[in-house]
Order: sequence, then structure tokens, then C-alpha cells
Amino acid sequence: MLTNRFTEKFGLQHPIALAPMDPASGGALAAAVSNAGALGLLGGGYGSHELLEREFALAGDASIGCGFITWSMARDVSLLDRALARRPRCLMLSFSDPEPFAARVHAAKIPLICQVQTLEHVQRALDVGAAVVVAQGTEAGGHGFDRQTTMTFIPEVADYLAAKGPETILLAAGGIADGRGLAAALMLGADGVLMGTRFWATQEALIHPNAKARVTQARGSQTIRTSVYDIVRGKAWPKEYTGRLMRNDFIHRWHGNEEALRGLRESELRAVESAYESGDYDCANVTVGQAIGLIGDIPSAADVVHRTARQARDIINNAQCCI
Repeated sequence: MLTNRFTEKFGLQHPIALAPMDPASGGALAAAVSNAGALGLLGGGYGSHELLEREFALAGDASIGCGFITWSMARDVSLLDRALARRPRCLMLSFSDPEPFAARVHAAKIPLICQVQTLEHVQRALDVGAAVVVAQGTEAGGHGFDRQTTMTFIPEVADYLAAKGPETILLAAGGIADGRGLAAALMLGADGVLMGTRFWATQEALIHPNAKARVTQARGSQTIRTSVYDIVRGKAWPKEYTGRLMRNDFIHRWHGNEEALRGLRESELRAVESAYESGDYDCANVTVGQAIGLIGDIPSAADVVHRTARQARDIINNAQCCI
């Protein structure tokens, strides 16, 4: 096992966490990751009391965390209170200022995790007492910044934390899908990794089989950062955030033609919703990162945890033998 302060703090066997993806990271996936010795996080997404209760129930007795899209959850803070009442292993806030909600998390004595994309975000996370910072590179699937890559961002954040908040745990996110990525993240100064796309393509993920099948045949160059699905769904994301998705016909038609899409939003939304129901991913979105080029199968989440940890351990042990 690879053990360090991250695994010790959360009682883990492996320094791996599941990204709280909406909708992929349901209760079954979060539980499977936790039961395999890593840190499973339920995706609270845009916020739904019904979804939150259902997926926490599906997790059963597994010890899992929960994550929210912060700016969306702010519209109904009772979602946060409901999640905290479940005594999650941790609470993760992403994509806007965590300060208005940090006190609630601390009062519940739940470790706070903040996802960050800039050093200014890192300092804000320190200001509000985050126990863990997730530094997200632009390779990541879903929403993020179109700025720094994981390879350069992680050591920069590690240096910043060493000077400003040495007790704060650092997780790397973006483009990590196997033990090579985990080993590299540890060498760059992280205490572990938060993986999304690799767990998105697992048996337990709440994703249509057609979408998963597309990913197993894809290359990392087949993704793009775009706002077209946010526009069609009327999601008011802060302008600096775009989503990384797999290219398809819908994106080819509307990326770069966003103003025209706004004028046809209702009709295009009906088309996207119909595509989801039928499993048509030339129209519906496949929200994954550049790690798709490393994915060729749809294993169980436990298999992903175990083989990622085993590969990373072997790489690190072999590197030590060669020194």
C-alpha cells in the first residue's frame, strides 16, 4: 500500500479519491470506491434533495463524502445542511467562493475539501480552513479553467502550500487515469489524486452504456473546452469556467456559434434531452477529460482502485531500486 498523511487522515488504503461528478458519481459508485480502500465522493451536482437522499441511501453503510457545485448549491443552502446531516466523510466545494459555507462544514466537524484552479483559489481555500486542496489542471473533464496543465500546476501549488499552509493536504486532478498518473502526482508534490474520467467509465457509474462505449474507442485529442451545453441547458456558469467534453456533432455545429444557439435554445434543449433518453451521443454530451486516451475497458470501480494503486506502487518501488 501507498500510505501518507492523506490516507492516514481519512483511514484509506490508497491515496485515491473519486471526483464527485454529476451525474456519474452516484451512491453505488461512491460506495464501491470507498469499499475498495479509496475515498468515494457522491456528486451533489446542481442540487436536488430527492437525488441526494436517493444516492446516499444507495451507498448503504459505506463511508463516503459528498461534493457540490458551490454557486448552484448556494441557491438552496438546505442541500448542504442535508448532506452534513448524513455525516459524510468529507465535504467538497468547487467552482466558487467557499467562504459563505465553510463555517457550516467546520461546525459539523467534517473535513472541508476545496477544488482550485489558480493560486488565488488556493489562498482562499487556506483562508477558510480547507483540510484538503484539489488542484485541477485543464486536462480534467467537466468544468474548469482553460489555463494551467496538471504537470505545472501541481508543483506550483505544492510549493505555495509548503510556504503558506504546510498542514494542508494536496490532491492532483486532471488527466490522471492510472498508476502512472498517481505516481507522477506523488512525485510532483501531491499527497494523492482525485480521478474523474477513469471512474466515469466504470460499471457502477450512472452513465449510459453508449457513452461509455464511445470513450473506450477515443483518443485524448477528441475533447474540447466549450460552453455550448451550459447555454442550451440555461446553466449560469461563471464565464471563466468552460466544460471539457468529447467532441460530437452537436459541439461541431454550435461551438463558435454560441449566440445563434442562445436564440434556438429551447428547440435544441428538446433535442439534447431526447438524445439522452435514446442514448444518442452525437447530440447528447459525453463529459470526460483528456484521459479518455488511456481508457480501453469498463471495469468495476474496485478494479480501477486496485490496479491504479498497484501500478503506482510498482513504479515507485522500481524507481527507488534504480537510484
